[in-house]
Amino acid sequence: MSRSPSLGWLKCMLAAFFLLISAAAAVACQLCYEAARQSVTIGQRLDSADRVVLAVPLAGANQLRIVEVVKGKDAVGDIIADPVTDLDPAAAPGSDPYLLLRDPFASQWTSLGTIRAEYANWLRQLVATVFVKGDRPRPTWPSNMQTSSTLSYAGWRQRIALVLPYLENSDPLAARIAWGELARAPYAIMDVARSQIDAAAVARWLDDPKLVSRHATYTLLLGFVGGPADAARLELRIEAARSSHDTPNLAAMIGADLELRGPSRVDWVEAMYFADRSRTMPEIEAALLALNVHGDANRTVPRQRVIQAYRAFIRGRPPMAGFVAQQLADWDYWDAAMDYAALLKSNAIADPASEFAVVNYLQRAASANAALE
Repeated sequence: MSRSPSLGWLKCMLAAFFLLISAAAAVACQLCYEAARQSVTIGQRLDSADRVVLAVPLAGANQLRIVEVVKGKDAVGDIIADPVTDLDPAAAPGSDPYLLLRDPFASQWTSLGTIRAEYANWLRQLVATVFVKGDRPRPTWPSNMQTSSTLSYAGWRQRIALVLPYLENSDPLAARIAWGELARAPYAIMDVARSQIDAAAVARWLDDPKLVSRHATYTLLLGFVGGPADAARLELRIEAARSSHDTPNLAAMIGADLELRGPSRVDWVEAMYFADRSRTMPEIEAALLALNVHGDANRTVPRQRVIQAYRAFIRGRPPMAGFVAQQLADWDYWDAAMDYAALLKSNAIADPASEFAVVNYLQRAASANAALE
């Protein structure tokens, strides 16, 4: 196969590479399916809005009166006469106030639903965390799933500490906001939940079929707050998924299992997913994603142990070797260059997207080495 960088070949490789990126986002949805499906959480919308208020409908008029100001320069008692989208026409005076927001360039308000007025101060505290300054965490998930670049580590820790008590709150909108913020938070921040959330409560949420869209997030949460009994139950669920080749929630389950059991469990992941030739592509991708999250966090499972697993993956599954190339490059790990160069020379990587990822890795490795000379 010729390696000449013709324009046609390059276009083909670029197209394939973008397909690979899309596939990675689809895999990430297994960790946090609902957050990815919604793309933008309520918390993100509150952050981007310049005006956020609680308002109640006025009797006999197509207007609302502001009863609490969460963000912006509006005042309590002001009347909203502008159009409001997504307003429930069945709501009557005396019901809980609407949570309304207005973006800087919007021509009208948008209703996010109703919420009890007593939550106004909590909402004010929540939106205030976006202004905390400091080091910003490196994004863990694909960009459509979170916006950790707008918050520092300190800001995220404050925000997660604020939402933890409201998970599955009796007010549906408050519960949804709390879950959404936890779902989009960088993984390393979730340790705030240790000793603050009852593992038994998380286990109940995971058994509730009404909360199935939130199970991935709560599975990850269990990894931080659970104990040996939770690890044993989680292992049974993983084994059931392996038996049926199910992948919904699999990446989150493996990630939580690693959090509960530590680096020694990586051996099991390598044996059960990377070395097992009966595993499907989505199962392998879920295992890789779980390791990727832990490698980024570099805490419970050291990054070096994840890199070791990735090197074994490259050797054991050459056609898929490109799946971990970008992550290794993002970690500035260049010792896989010889392995990748050999795979390219032998034409072991047939998929154009994977090949492009490997070529990109080698280019970045060359640039990094040149910078050191």
